[in-house]
Amino acid sequence: MSRGRWVAVLLVCLAVSLVMVAYPIYVIRPYRAQGARELMAALAVSRFGPVLTVILALAAVAAAIAYWRTQAPVRRRMLIAASAMLVCVLAVLARVNVYEDLMFHPVEHPEFAAATKAKLDPDDKLIVVKIGGSARAYPIREMGYHHIVNDVVGGTALAATY
Repeated sequence: MSRGRWVAVLLVCLAVSLVMVAYPIYVIRPYRAQGARELMAALAVSRFGPVLTVILALAAVAAAIAYWRTQAPVRRRMLIAASAMLVCVLAVLARVNVYEDLMFHPVEHPEFAAATKAKLDPDDKLIVVKIGGSARAYPIREMGYHHIVNDVVGGTALAATY
C-alpha cells in the first residue's frame, strides 16, 4: 500500500475517534434541549464508542508503523506517529463520562445556614425535606451542578437529587 493510503487510514481513524468522543459531549451537555433522535445517537455512540475507538487505535498504530517503514522524511513520520498517539488518547477519553466523572460530584458534607442568613434570590426554587423536627432546603441552582446531595435529616440518611 502507498504512503498516501496509510495517511488516509490514519486520518479516518482520527476523524471517527474524534466524533466518538465529541458527539456525546456535545449532545448530552446540561441545560440544553435534546431531540430524541440525537440523544439516541449520542447514547449509542457512548455505548459502542469505547470498543470502536480501541479498534481504531489499533488500526492507527498499524498504519503509523506501515508508514514509518516506507522511509518517508523524518518530520512526516513523527507527525504520523503523533497522530496515531492522538487516536490512542481519544480511545482512552471515550471511556470518560465528562459530566458524571468530572463535572458533577455529589455533595457529601453540605453546609447550611439559618433561613434568615441564607443568600437566596427571591425567585430561587428549593428542594425541601422535613423529617421530624429537622428540615433542610437545597437550592435547585446548586443542585443543577451537583445533582445529588448526601445528607442526614432528623437522624435519617437521604440522597436528595435533581
